[in-house]
Amino acid sequence: MKNLVLFILILSSSALYAGKNSTQHTAQPQENPATEAIDREIWTHLDTRKLKLRSASVLIIDKAGNELYSKKSQQPRPIGSITKLMTVMVILDAKLSLDEKIPITKQDRDLIKLTGSRLKYGATLSRGDLLNLALMASENRAASALARTYPGGTEAFIKAMNTKAQALGMTQSQFTDPAGLEADNVASPHDLALMVSAASRYPEIEAATTRLKMDVHPYPKKGALTFGNTNRLLKNRAWNISLSKTGYINEAGRCLVMQAEMKGKELIIVLLNSFGKLTPFGDANRIRKWIDS
Repeated sequence: MKNLVLFILILSSSALYAGKNSTQHTAQPQENPATEAIDREIWTHLDTRKLKLRSASVLIIDKAGNELYSKKSQQPRPIGSITKLMTVMVILDAKLSLDEKIPITKQDRDLIKLTGSRLKYGATLSRGDLLNLALMASENRAASALARTYPGGTEAFIKAMNTKAQALGMTQSQFTDPAGLEADNVASPHDLALMVSAASRYPEIEAATTRLKMDVHPYPKKGALTFGNTNRLLKNRAWNISLSKTGYINEAGRCLVMQAEMKGKELIIVLLNSFGKLTPFGDANRIRKWIDS
């Protein structure tokens, strides 16, 4: 009888240990309930009625998961170049050499929106440079080249993007191309918050998305090409931004996701389908003033 009781106790302990370990692979880390309660107290003064935003879908949360503001946050929408955050995560997960030289080819041209590029056929850059340009300058051919040179090619790459999304718990998302040019690249603000949180764990992504400009040398015996960041808020000293990405196609409108510090806390801001080139930046400034008030 004693042996039976001992066996039951060991079995119960093993099950409890396994249950604890099963939470280690969730999309977001589990926060201390006491910490969550303290964080919630910081935002109790906020009156959502005073926040007037022009973006069609919005989500503002802190890293503890506390929701400060939400508008249609569960509705999937086209996301444009915000897609490139997923693109770069998949590349970094594959542990491919960032020093490998990759040429731009006709396969990398945009046949969807027919956008141009300063990276002409024959331009050659390292995978690391292409990664930086895809995020910082939202370079479409850079994103396409990254996917094309992935093991198994672009088709395998897109499959990996969707597998990564599922692993992060992004149940309202779909990826169909690496640059975000197709309107079928969709995600809800809720899912994008998960993606931003995951992307913030990659130092390369934080560095690339907050870099103001970058010189590259894609052509032999020619001068440097200078690329700038698509997020104008990075030049504003009032902001403390640790990660950002803009996005735009006609179907998506103007989009912006950011991780920024306010009131001593890291916040994730998702703004989708804004009308007007400057509207997402205007909405972001309205959010900062609302929180600081």
